This record gives sequence, C-alpha cells and structure tokens, in this order.
Amino acid sequence: MGIVIILGALTALIYLAYRGVSLLLLTPALAILAVLLAEGGPLLASYTQIFMEATGGFIIQFFPLFLLGAVFGKLMEASGSAQMLASGIIRGLGPSRAILAVILSCAAMTYGGVSLFVVAFAVWPIASALFRDADLPKVLIPATIALGAFTFTMTALPGTPAIQNAIPMPYFGTTPFAAPGLGVLTGLIMLTLGWAYLERRARTLGPGYGEAAETAEEDARDDLPSLTLAALPLILVLGLNLLFTFVIIPAMDTSFLARPEFGETDISALRGIWSTTAALTLACLALIALNWRRLAKGLTETLDAGAKSALLPIFNTASLVGFGAVIASLGAFVVIRDWVVTAGGDNPLISLAIGTGLLAGMTGSASGGMSIALATLGETYLDMAQIAGIAPDLLHRVTAVATGGLDAMPHNGAVITLLTICGLTHQQAYRDIAVVAVIIPLIALVVLITLGTIFGSF
Repeated sequence: MGIVIILGALTALIYLAYRGVSLLLLTPALAILAVLLAEGGPLLASYTQIFMEATGGFIIQFFPLFLLGAVFGKLMEASGSAQMLASGIIRGLGPSRAILAVILSCAAMTYGGVSLFVVAFAVWPIASALFRDADLPKVLIPATIALGAFTFTMTALPGTPAIQNAIPMPYFGTTPFAAPGLGVLTGLIMLTLGWAYLERRARTLGPGYGEAAETAEEDARDDLPSLTLAALPLILVLGLNLLFTFVIIPAMDTSFLARPEFGETDISALRGIWSTTAALTLACLALIALNWRRLAKGLTETLDAGAKSALLPIFNTASLVGFGAVIASLGAFVVIRDWVVTAGGDNPLISLAIGTGLLAGMTGSASGGMSIALATLGETYLDMAQIAGIAPDLLHRVTAVATGGLDAMPHNGAVITLLTICGLTHQQAYRDIAVVAVIIPLIALVVLITLGTIFGSF
C-alpha cells in the first residue's frame, strides 16, 4: 500500500504541476498527505524536521547561484548586451540559425562549469532577443535552452565538470573523461536530433514571437554596446569559473574548513559553489563598470528586479527537494529503491540504466537518483561488470547519461525554474522540453548501451 501511495503522490505532483498549481503549496501538502496515508504520522515532525530541513538546506547551499545568476541576466538585458549578442550571433550564423546559436551558447557555458541554473538566468535575455529578431516562437525557448544546458554537456561529453559526471568516479575508480569516444558520439546524437526537432517545430508553428510590443521597445534602443563589450561578461563568467575552480581555490589553504564552526567539511564539497559565486560576482561588477553610462540611471531598479526574480525559482526548486526528502523517508521507498536498482536482468549496463534512470525520474533529480542507486549497489554493479568483462569507464558513462533523461520530468527543479524564468507554463512549453531533454537522451542512451555492449569502452 505504501508503494501505491508514493506513486500516487508523485503522479499527483506531476499532474498538478503541469496544470499550473503553485509548487509552494503543492509540495508540502502532498508530502504530508503521503506521510499520513502511508504511516499515519508524525505529520508536524515530517514537515519541520524533514521537509523544511531539506528545503532550507537547498536554499542555503544554492541561493548565491540563483541570486547572482538572476542579477547577471538582468544586467545583461538592461545594458543592451543581450540584444547586441543576439544581433552578432545572427550575423555570424544567419537568422535561420537562431536556435543553434542559443543551443551552442548554453553548451559553451555549461561545459565550462557554469551551473545550469545560472545559464538559464543568463541566456534567457539573449535567447529572447535572438528569437524576437528571428521571428521565432517564444514557446520554443525553454526547450532550446534545455537542449544546450540540460543534456549532452551535463552527462555525455567527456571532461564536463557537471556533478552528474563526478558522482560515479569514486564508485567505479574512473575520471571525468571516462569513455570519451562513446561520450562524444552520444552527445552528438542528442545535439543533432534535438536541433533537428526544434527546427522542425519552428517551421510547424510558423513565424511570430508573440510579444510585438516588447519587440518594438527593444528595437528602439540606439545605445547598444559593441559586440566585444557585450560578449566580455559571458567570457568572464566562463573564464573566471575555470580559474577559480582549477587554479585559485586549489592553491588556497582551506584546512580551516575542518573546524566545527565551518561545518567540518572540506573544499571538495564547496569548490563548485565558491568558484561560481566568485565568478558571477566579479562578472556582475565588470558588467556594471563596462556599461556604467547605460546602467547608472536605473541601476538600483535593475538590481532590485534581478534579485526579486531569483526568489520564486529557488523556492520552487527547494520545495521539490523537500518533497523528495519526505518521500525518501517513508519505509515503502526502500522497497522501490531496491527494486529499481536491481531491474534489468543479468546485463549490468541495462540494469544500471533502468535503476538510475527511474530513480532520477522519481526524485526529479539526476544527481539524487544516481546517488541513491550507486550508494546502494554501486559495488555490486562493478562486480557484475568485471565478471562480464565490461570496463568501469563504460559503467560511468552509462550511469551519467541514464540519469539525464527521466530526470527532466515536469516536477524537475530545473524544468520548473526554466519555465518560471521564461514566463511560460508547462502546458505551453513542456511538450518540447520532453522531446529534447527526455525522449532524445533516452534514444542516445540506447545507442550508447548497444555500442558499448558490442565494442566495449572507447
């Protein structure tokens, strides 16, 4: 009965989120209802000690990224940098390549280590200007950003600094460059199929952005920065993030983090957050300095608008984390976890893909589903692979790609955040997100497993 309740709560969450019900009300209500029906309580303890603890923990950890990402995106828009970049990219690739331009912009930033949440904030104004100039439907922007930020650069390309590419390493003894050939091939499948789908959808929907008044206002600007000046802040975000990640922070003495007042942690748990926070802060300051004449008059209003726009996305995403924590605390969830991680028969690649993929879909988190699966049976999968003569590098790549499909269900935090940033609903835009971020990655996963089974890791 407990399993039915968990699946029912998840189904209700997906359906009601799709219908536009506020997640801030929906997630705690469904979580507490699941506790009541499955175990009869304790309700208040489940809310305050599990739901709110997990929700608050996510906000504590990621609020700087949401805040600075939103401010950075607003500054890019207010300074005219977004519109100038859009014009420059269109001139370089041609108006017919606006979709590809947005995909590649997102891919470059995420592959450079910028958080996908930050990318969504930063690229949205650029994508909006690009699509307006190219007269493409606004409803395709979320799927276009999702393809560039949530798929091949997150799970497939070798060396990506995404957490999804890092979690398997201690379990399988691998590196971020595991199965590079298969990773590149899988990434190309996601990119080409996704791009082809979006171009076809644009032709089917026909021309028209959908906000003519906004277009006229943007077109009226005559104080745009140069293309070099407009691109420099994005380059700074990428470059500074790499610099802090691999040079500055590793050179710092961070032994003090082991003290109780700093949480008794180590730099490996904080380096990504520190790097992105520092990079975004410096990039925002540089953006203001480089565009002082354009931003000075309304700077306070611009910063205020950026800060406010970060609140709803982070609270929506954090509430989903709280919901997942409550569901995971139920006794029946152990049965589900144990079943999904052992599904797939004797082929460890298929079993691993099914287990991690389903857990990612249930939790709405690629990293969460992966962590549950590997923490439970990571060693078992490795033993099975050794018996079958399968390289650990292949296990690594299959694990990463498998979690990058079903995780992008309607209740996924990144999906909710992206739709909120773009000002669109699930009904308007999720269909296209599902194709490029769920269906196509699953097709690529099948190809990866097939080629890996036949040829091994390469």
